[in-house]
Amino acid sequence: MTNRIFTAIGLMSGTSLDGVDAALVRTDGESLVEPGPWMTAAYPSQLRDGIRELLGKTERTEAVVDIERALTQCHTDIINKLLEKNAVTYSKINIIGFHGHTITHRPEQGFTWQLGDAEMLASNAEVDVIADFRVADVSAGGQGAPLAPLYHRALAAGQDKPVAILNIGGVANVTWIGDDSILAFDTGPGNALIDDWVARHDAGPFDRGGDIARGGAAIASVVEEMLSSPYLAASPPKSLDRQNFDLALIVAQSLEDGAATLTAVTVDAVMAARSHFPTPVKKWLVTGGGRNNAYLMESLAAGLGVPVLPVESAGWQGDALEAHAFGYLAVRSLCGLPLSLPTTTGVPAPMTGGRLVRPD
Repeated sequence: MTNRIFTAIGLMSGTSLDGVDAALVRTDGESLVEPGPWMTAAYPSQLRDGIRELLGKTERTEAVVDIERALTQCHTDIINKLLEKNAVTYSKINIIGFHGHTITHRPEQGFTWQLGDAEMLASNAEVDVIADFRVADVSAGGQGAPLAPLYHRALAAGQDKPVAILNIGGVANVTWIGDDSILAFDTGPGNALIDDWVARHDAGPFDRGGDIARGGAAIASVVEEMLSSPYLAASPPKSLDRQNFDLALIVAQSLEDGAATLTAVTVDAVMAARSHFPTPVKKWLVTGGGRNNAYLMESLAAGLGVPVLPVESAGWQGDALEAHAFGYLAVRSLCGLPLSLPTTTGVPAPMTGGRLVRPD
């Protein structure tokens, strides 16, 4: 047990490429969790496009370094704004959890890469930084993802169990929480394919409220083919790269039918995930951008047959939950506590991780 309470900043840049979230959290890295103020900042379009061009890369080039520095500066800027807005000084911050942006995740090859210059961030903030959260887990044979489940477990201490925490970001992942056990894995595509499809048709960066999908009809044969991916049948723990699914099967569809089809793929993949649960859950709490898609949420509720609610119904802040999680995990890393378990990433034994970077 730790007996010190830390004030941490958590930073998260999700697979949807929308921007960076920053959040303050007070925690002992175990059961005490006090989520604090948060802020989000959209990436400038040029930086977003630059990050997108790096997806799948495995070599650090001069172009990669330039984008990494710009991304890190965005993280520095949002920390400054968050602290200024809430009249908090850097001297009050014990640690920063810097996830960076995943550009390539291939755990089966022992490789994962989160873009971000931790040395630059530590120097800018003059605060210790924990980065490279996933590397130790992947190096030990784990999937390196998802990493938020231990934070989900801490938050869900008072929930009636079993309960499922579903995060619908670019990729969707679920945490099944029982009274004394936990299981987590990526279910399949989340928002990423829908966002890419809508953007390809110059209809905006995402399907606001699911209105585009609501106006279309899912193509059952395409849904079935996309769901035939061996990934979905594989037993957890398991994790996905954003690039594991693509739009090739729907290029001939209309904007509306394509959006409806991709939404159905996300929903059906979540429904299929239930076959891996030790016991059925009593409700689903949904976080991530997907919870703002009314059509997606309605479809989930209809398919899952139990309450499907945004995490705000439990008093949590869905827009900041992953940023809070990486503040919490940074404290766990400082304390030498596990960030992942055999049932969350498939790592052989409970595994701590993260790389501590101190200011120059």
